[in-house]
Amino acid sequence: MTEARTAAVAGATGLIGAHLVRMLVADPAYGKVIAFSRRPLEGISSPKLQTMEADFEKAEENLRGAQLDDAFCALGTTIKQAGSQDAFRKVDHDYILAFARAAKAAGAKRFLLVSAMGASASSSIFYSRVKGETERDIRALGFETLHIFRPGLLLGERAEKRSGEEIGAALTPFLNPLMIGPLRDYRSIRGEAVAGAMRGAALSPALERGAHIHTHDAMMHLASI
Repeated sequence: MTEARTAAVAGATGLIGAHLVRMLVADPAYGKVIAFSRRPLEGISSPKLQTMEADFEKAEENLRGAQLDDAFCALGTTIKQAGSQDAFRKVDHDYILAFARAAKAAGAKRFLLVSAMGASASSSIFYSRVKGETERDIRALGFETLHIFRPGLLLGERAEKRSGEEIGAALTPFLNPLMIGPLRDYRSIRGEAVAGAMRGAALSPALERGAHIHTHDAMMHLASI
């Protein structure tokens, strides 16, 4: 019998992270789930669950002594919420990298990162460039297995409202069918589906080792496993 895994989740109270924590604690493949959260985890109760304050300045200290198998990162903000480009970069690059380094030091073999469509370290768009730099720097850490998820517009209920996403959600039934060919990867996707894809990728024997990038159709497939 395979020994149950230990996972750490950053961004545990966000749109994707909250779904992911629920899925992992319900999955017999996981015996322990360490959730980094900045507010209480509502409606999630399990003896498998351990919560930690989301202080990524002390990520390595907080994970010291943990023996991780998988690290899931659904951490992210917007420039508007962060208040400035520098503050956005601190969350979407520096904190993610700090979590990844701490997870690697704690033995994690698999790292699963939520990024975004258009991510490129050479992009002229600040948001996309930061996302790309984060992907690049996580790759450089040398995890045995790295999964990068690049969703388009994320759909679902958030604790904080994002007006652009609300407008996009209303238009999704009309826009998604029109997004074909190269635009298909930009189709809207529910946060729960991305969470399911992360769980599916982590447990897939066919996706062990190496770096894997997942866009819309791949995520929808992994979410159904």
